[in-house]
Amino acid sequence: MSAQDLTTPRAKNLALLLLALTQFVVVIDASIVNVALPSIGTALDITQDNLSWVVNSYTLVFGGFLLLGGRLADFFGRRRMFMSGMALFGIASLAGGFAQSEEWLIIARAVQGLGAALASPAALSIVTTTFAEGSERNRALGIWGAVAGAGGAAGVLLGGILTEWAGWEWVLFVNVPIAAFVVWQAPRRLLESREEEESERTLDIPGAVSITAGLAILVYALVDAAQAGWTSSETLVKGAIGLGLIAAFVVIELRTRRPLVPFSIFRMRTLRGANVVGILTGMSLFSMFFMITLYLQQVLGLDALEAGLAYLPLAIAIILAAGIAGQLVTRVGYKPVVITGLLTVSAGLFWFTQISPDGSFWVDVLGPSLLAGIGLGLTFVPVTIAAMTGTKREEAGLASGLINTSQQVGGALGLAILASVANSATSDSFADGASRAVALTDGFSAAFLVGACFALAGAGLAAILISSKDSREHAEAAQRGEAEMPAA
Repeated sequence: MSAQDLTTPRAKNLALLLLALTQFVVVIDASIVNVALPSIGTALDITQDNLSWVVNSYTLVFGGFLLLGGRLADFFGRRRMFMSGMALFGIASLAGGFAQSEEWLIIARAVQGLGAALASPAALSIVTTTFAEGSERNRALGIWGAVAGAGGAAGVLLGGILTEWAGWEWVLFVNVPIAAFVVWQAPRRLLESREEEESERTLDIPGAVSITAGLAILVYALVDAAQAGWTSSETLVKGAIGLGLIAAFVVIELRTRRPLVPFSIFRMRTLRGANVVGILTGMSLFSMFFMITLYLQQVLGLDALEAGLAYLPLAIAIILAAGIAGQLVTRVGYKPVVITGLLTVSAGLFWFTQISPDGSFWVDVLGPSLLAGIGLGLTFVPVTIAAMTGTKREEAGLASGLINTSQQVGGALGLAILASVANSATSDSFADGASRAVALTDGFSAAFLVGACFALAGAGLAAILISSKDSREHAEAAQRGEAEMPAA
């Protein structure tokens, strides 16, 4: 069955609902297993040191293959890659739920990450080619941002409920019917689109291999640095190899007639600035979810279900703020909203530094969660809009792959840095004779302070790097409704 005409509001809303559902599943899978890790470790006899790779294997492959996934969508069809990615994601989720060993589960999670890397940039580029630039796209990306931003918090909530009531396997099984539904509905709800110059469409294989391997190795070096040590030869060698491959990619792209990433796209000041800000947003976001989860369970003593429910206010705050953010971008432009959002995130994370070893959810977690959630909702949407504004239709997949990659690599880097900060501060407290609860709280507090600095730096760089003129013109065009519909 072919896709319906997407000129009616109802058809567009159904398409957006399908795409947002996909992004929600992709995002929650980075966090849904967090509260299930103790159960997974017991069931599959995985050591504490290796348990983090149940999360990292997904993040590693997802971050490494996003750029390639975005470009494949432009070359071979956005709907086709979207469906292929979701089919692979669903199959890997099913295999992971049936895992009988550590290796089986980690490989399944890695394949999940590959499916997500194919589906996510394709989905975002379909949003930008379906909705006209201006107020219509701002509203669509407001909904997209609400879903994507809340995914991290909702993942912990859903993971807690499923682990407590159904078993750890269901944090993976839950993806299967959703992926099947999305693949079934995609031909009915989405139009196919691809780069127009079909006769010249070729894939830059050397560029694809070098950037994918480079990003994957670099992300691997970052997520493993907290355990291996930042200055260890292992970390330095892996980092050098990753950076060397990325440098080789730059050389290849400059010499290739049809590059995977045409560097001309970076001539746009706002796109460059949005991706830098995206890195810092990821650095503060991922680490916040991780540290809050540990504080709730290791210090306050909450079980998986209680820890999951503790994320509900945060998820609601992100959803409501992201919905408002799309409207604010139309009124005042994306730059002021990005800056306000990151300043609010910074304030929320700074508030988190006041956590107490004998505290409670109501006193120590609720207030800063709401503030940080509002800030993230206000940040996610305008950063995405800024990263996609002004790009050509044939570059939609590339631009969406870039902003997704920025946030994922930023998340890996932030988590590695903050885990190292927390471990160091905790060790110092233990050395001073502190109790376990006090030492852990000192570590989390130190990590939140660094996270607050990341968000503050993001606000400062947004003020400098994102064009005020572009932001103003975007808002004025959206208010006048002058932006043209993208070509079918």
